[in-house]
Amino acid sequence: MPTLLHIDSSALAEGSVSREVSATFRAEWEAQNPGGTVIYRDLAAENIPHLDAAGITAGFVPSEHRSPEQQAAHELRDRLITELEQADAVVIGTPMYNFTIPSSLKAWLDQVILMGRTAGEQPSAAGTPVTVVSARGGSYGPGSPRESFEFVTTYLEKVLTGMLGLEVDFVLPEFTLARVNPALADFIEAADASKAKAHDEAAARAKAVSARLAA
Repeated sequence: MPTLLHIDSSALAEGSVSREVSATFRAEWEAQNPGGTVIYRDLAAENIPHLDAAGITAGFVPSEHRSPEQQAAHELRDRLITELEQADAVVIGTPMYNFTIPSSLKAWLDQVILMGRTAGEQPSAAGTPVTVVSARGGSYGPGSPRESFEFVTTYLEKVLTGMLGLEVDFVLPEFTLARVNPALADFIEAADASKAKAHDEAAARAKAVSARLAA
């Protein structure tokens, strides 16, 4: 049966639009794939460590010569990479923090990007479909005043597609702060419409990915 890797990175356990929309993708995927497996990673709750010297150097040292720190770091990277390699589809929920992704998601990426395995000439997870739900408090689309401040999709596309060889689609709910930030009150209607559209797009994407896996 197919496997879905579901990753959330919002620091908010409640009221997170990226979590809500990624959950919509997962629910539809599970409906389309009864009996399938879901691997879930809540990066805000799990606190995956940032890549350190032990993790970087462990790959260059024979296993019998690794320090305990290097061995632990290697085992963590191998576990996270194996989850990615086993996945038939991936959904990532991420907010925009200070114009880019949360550091927790960056930590996960640094752990799973490994030259000669997931990155390089033959990336081990190449071709896996990934849906990224990137929620943002304002608007950063083409033609918007802050278009040049958008470093979520620009970064993730380069990393996920350019390095890991994954096939990436984005779902982008905007103006998520409209109901809590008085300065964005004029965009409440746009926010509601964008959120509804994001849920529809996530469900449709889950159906499309499932149909592709079943073909």
